[in-house]
Amino acid sequence: MSDKESEESLINREGYEQYMYRKNQEEKLIEGTYEYEYGKPSDKQIGGSHYKDCVIQPVDYIVKNNLDFLEGNVVKYITRHKTKNGIEDIRKVIHYAELILEKKYGKEK
Repeated sequence: MSDKESEESLINREGYEQYMYRKNQEEKLIEGTYEYEYGKPSDKQIGGSHYKDCVIQPVDYIVKNNLDFLEGNVVKYITRHKTKNGIEDIRKVIHYAELILEKKYGKEK
């Protein structure tokens, strides 16, 4: 269901006037904040759209699973390889996996 469809569903369930009142109250809560002025950082992507169609955003997966920098990069590059840099991103996945082996387990290639 798209955002527009879910919004229309809410309007139909609670009535237009109730919906608009609730939306105005919610907007007043964030008025003057960074989110109000610029939007939520997690709602935008700088430099492309290769994560836009992901069901789970890589950053959300990385944060919720408490992954470190090296592990997070494996997730990031494996997620985007089909829509951004192809083989180069796969090579980055391998490189970061090798770094994990070296830094965490003391093993070389």
